[in-house]
Amino acid sequence: MFQDNPLLAQLKKQIQETLPKKEGNIKATDRGFGFLEVDNKESIFIPPTYMKNVMHGDRVVAVIRTEKEREVAEPQELVEQFFTRFIGRVKMIRDRLHVVPDHPQLKDAIKARPVKGLNPELLKEGDWVVANLTRHPLTADNKTFFCDITEKVTDSGDKIAPWWVTLARHNLPNAEPAPQESWSMLEEGLERQDLTELPFITIDGESTKDMDDAIYTVQKEDGSFEITIAIADPTSYISVGDKMDDEARERGFTIYLPGRNIPMLPRELSDELCSLLENEKRPTLCCRVSVDQDGVIQDDIHFFAAWIKSQGRLAYNNVSDLLENGQCENWAPNDIILEQITALKDFANARSNWRANNAVVFPDRPDYRFELSEDNDVVAIHTDPRRTANRMIEEAMITANICAGRALKAKFGMGVFNYHNGFNPEKLDTAMEFLTKAEAPFEKEQLLTLDGFSALRRWLNEQDSTYLDNRLRKFQAYSDVGNKPAAHYAMGLDVYATWTSPIRKYGDMINHRLLKALISGQTPSQTPDDNVGEEIAIHRRSHRMAERDVADWLYIRLLKDAVKNETVFTAEIFDINRAGMRVRLLENGAAAFIPGSLIVDDKSRIECSGELGIINIDKIQEYQLGDNFEVKLAEVRTATRQLVAKPVKQFPVTEAESEKDEAEKA
Repeated sequence: MFQDNPLLAQLKKQIQETLPKKEGNIKATDRGFGFLEVDNKESIFIPPTYMKNVMHGDRVVAVIRTEKEREVAEPQELVEQFFTRFIGRVKMIRDRLHVVPDHPQLKDAIKARPVKGLNPELLKEGDWVVANLTRHPLTADNKTFFCDITEKVTDSGDKIAPWWVTLARHNLPNAEPAPQESWSMLEEGLERQDLTELPFITIDGESTKDMDDAIYTVQKEDGSFEITIAIADPTSYISVGDKMDDEARERGFTIYLPGRNIPMLPRELSDELCSLLENEKRPTLCCRVSVDQDGVIQDDIHFFAAWIKSQGRLAYNNVSDLLENGQCENWAPNDIILEQITALKDFANARSNWRANNAVVFPDRPDYRFELSEDNDVVAIHTDPRRTANRMIEEAMITANICAGRALKAKFGMGVFNYHNGFNPEKLDTAMEFLTKAEAPFEKEQLLTLDGFSALRRWLNEQDSTYLDNRLRKFQAYSDVGNKPAAHYAMGLDVYATWTSPIRKYGDMINHRLLKALISGQTPSQTPDDNVGEEIAIHRRSHRMAERDVADWLYIRLLKDAVKNETVFTAEIFDINRAGMRVRLLENGAAAFIPGSLIVDDKSRIECSGELGIINIDKIQEYQLGDNFEVKLAEVRTATRQLVAKPVKQFPVTEAESEKDEAEKA
């Protein structure tokens, strides 16, 4: 009506200019209405009529008025659009092309058209596409959303859709780099020692092809060790700034998704020329260092280039079976390889004990591995515990990265360093409140130091409950990467620089080039700039999100019958918010949400405190972070790939609830 009458429209505008305005984010609901979430945690109701002009996640300025005795927000100005590029599914409405965004809070179809060059006849109902939002109701005269379809990802019924859609969503490559016609080693001015006669061994998964570390261990009569860690050397084939180097930097990491990986480097490098295959001569970068019987790394750290030839391509499970059970059913090493395995195990025990007493050792958690059929259906999920052989390799790699951190810090004062700053300074006081209440033997000043923070982590590992540990993690800084040496509080180490996975991590390639300059005495061919940490963080975040997204999709496939079958799972609480709690199913690693309404019917009885990490029912604490308990799945939401669970334990109905039920029946 206002649009048809200029005078009324002008009057409305004048009235709105006198009303208060607030800025905030749009929060949509399943029932059409929404809320303006203001920065100070204030929520203001948005009626369905006004929600048609915005979408979940938009940041807007809204006019605040009273309608029907209720304060409401009417969005007026778009501050920041929730997204521009998005993934969605084709929907035909009255033979017109639309796209429904693939997002749990976005259910409305958006009018669409294909960009020039994309044949509209290729787009069918349900197909997955990439689209760009080109029109928003708050910024255009035409008060509707509109988008351009820029790419078709895959067909509606494609069983590989979880991988293709996820990679497209995060703008990640879906194939390894194109192969080159030939590869030749660079002239780097490095003298390579010939260590091909030494019995280096590799220990990896049975299906691993990109083997990037081999180890040779000498255990001495006094109980000390001399360990040589040899790492694959892709930088001997790739020069700084060439096409392959630029692509590796753009990718950042090898992408690991359930059921498949996408290498950072061409497979003829990662799986063949650089992979430390058994009985194949390979160029490597090596670190040799002495470690005393108590696990202390000595000062004789020595980096050098070498040729090696692995004499044992070993598998984690076989080595673990041998060491844990005294034998492996289908495999037995010869005496030379057995000597290497035993020496590496003793070395790892010494280092692990030292770290447990002087730094930080994380509690073991299993890895969850999807087993897929040939046509990409989920057959099963396997729980792979961290076994003896895994810990042996882990300790060797940590040792190598400590050595690299020390060497790069001493020689150049720069490199690609992993660091962690302990507690977030803004949250330290809150953390101390929890520690004081728990009678923890620490003062605030202690926790600002590496030794103090490490002591706290060790103390937390000794506690019977993981509640305090889980709660304090909310107040810690995130692990980060930078080009200057800094302490890694979470590991309890004064410096840490990874170089042990150059086939899979571009940051490790940079450190390789620095270490080669250290060896040769030449100027480094590459130095890390100030942006390297941010680049690596962005890559790591997108890869982790992609891995999680594919896993969520596969969990839906695996657990589609769990509701009907009333399968009971053991769940661990890893997050609590005002709406309920998030849990992980320990049998398979799936994440599920338990809303408060599925814990008790009457919302007045339940209090979910995200701040304290607890849930009270009838004023009594029933759940806290880290608790384990039995659950069943209540709902498997295929469209949004979400699992909703409920506790097996039922809480008694109160007398008031019973009377209310009787009254309703009457």
